[in-house]
Amino acid sequence: MSWLAALLGFAAVAGVLTIIPGLDTALVLRTALVQGRRHAFATALGINTGALIWGAAAAAGISALLTASTIAYLIVRLAGAAYLVWLGSRFLQSALIGRAHHDESRSSRDTGSTSVWRCGQRGLLTNLLNPKIGAFYVAVLPQFIPSQAPHMIFGLLLAAVHDLEGMVWFSMLIYGAHWARRLLNRRSTRRVMDASTGGVLIGFGVKLGLSSR
Repeated sequence: MSWLAALLGFAAVAGVLTIIPGLDTALVLRTALVQGRRHAFATALGINTGALIWGAAAAAGISALLTASTIAYLIVRLAGAAYLVWLGSRFLQSALIGRAHHDESRSSRDTGSTSVWRCGQRGLLTNLLNPKIGAFYVAVLPQFIPSQAPHMIFGLLLAAVHDLEGMVWFSMLIYGAHWARRLLNRRSTRRVMDASTGGVLIGFGVKLGLSSR
């Protein structure tokens, strides 16, 4: 398999995975509608950074060790499930009490770099604490690394391709949400978005916690 064929093949597989509605899409879309573009891009950047770290770990063989170790996988899986349920419950709380999440309830002077940084952290942790992302890279990356290619470098290149596709997809969501935000920028809409995102996060958390491999 040539380098170009490997890149194109992986890009096709990763592209399908990227556009399938899931946890990352829900988190970025909710952030874009409620907090705006800067915070949504920070969330997307955090998610993509997590994916790049998983890709590097898979290329280095670390994720393979995690996948092979039942105890290590269980620890990461339960930690991820607990984090998702906690984060989802915060969104549900915001929806139930009828006000925005505490990051958004501050005044405009408090919605600067600290809040953007926290959005990035949220995206990063959401991705890193999902061992299924690591399992995906362990299962898929080796299939697209040519035998003559340096595994670490080419694995990082494939992960970067996935990140690029993810950023393009997230950008489309963010700018689309920014256009719709003027129509949807109502307290009731924010409550619906918080409730929906909270339900999705808790659902993913419970599913992750109860799943096996």
